[in-house]
Amino acid sequence: MAAGTPEPTPSRELLLDAVEALMRESGYAAVTSRRVAAKAGLKPQLVHYYFHTMDDLFLAAFHRLAEDIIGRQDRVEASDRPLRAMWTILTDSRYRLLISEFVALGHHRACVGAAFIQFGDRLRQKQVAVMARVLARNGMTEFPWSPAFAAILLHSLARFLATERGLGVSEGHADALSVVNWYIERYDGVDPRVDALEAENARLRRRLEELGVSDPPP
Repeated sequence: MAAGTPEPTPSRELLLDAVEALMRESGYAAVTSRRVAAKAGLKPQLVHYYFHTMDDLFLAAFHRLAEDIIGRQDRVEASDRPLRAMWTILTDSRYRLLISEFVALGHHRACVGAAFIQFGDRLRQKQVAVMARVLARNGMTEFPWSPAFAAILLHSLARFLATERGLGVSEGHADALSVVNWYIERYDGVDPRVDALEAENARLRRRLEELGVSDPPP
């Protein structure tokens, strides 16, 4: 937990849950201290006890969402299938609507806009780091292969398809998803058991060479 961040309490978390629920149901404009308290089933005074201003309330809700996404992205780095894991995050419908609402809110509340920019840059850096390792592992280190471009392309495609789907547009989506899945399967992580077998085969070949024994016929 970041320094200066209040410790979570059941009531505080209920209030943040209520903010998210109202934003999903009716948009950020529907979020008022009274509505949040009513949604959480708590007294209105508790909203002002935990959050002195509406900016504080919105920022707390956004930071909680952002840390959830960043935490999942951090786990991508340890995944055997990093591209698949990252695509799963990018296409998670639980985030799409809230992110859109916070983007819109950021145009009216500067503090939320600034927080979103910091989050966006932080997330992109982590996505680029994953892409750099994936491309390097596949020997794709020369132009035009760019980790930043690959990360932006994957993120943008996920967001664009989700936006169109929300509008009811689906033409071409199946083809686009099949191409994405082909690339993910082609360039994603290799089963560690295959790596182990390849390493063992290499050791056996070196040992045979040392003994002057040729490889047996296939």
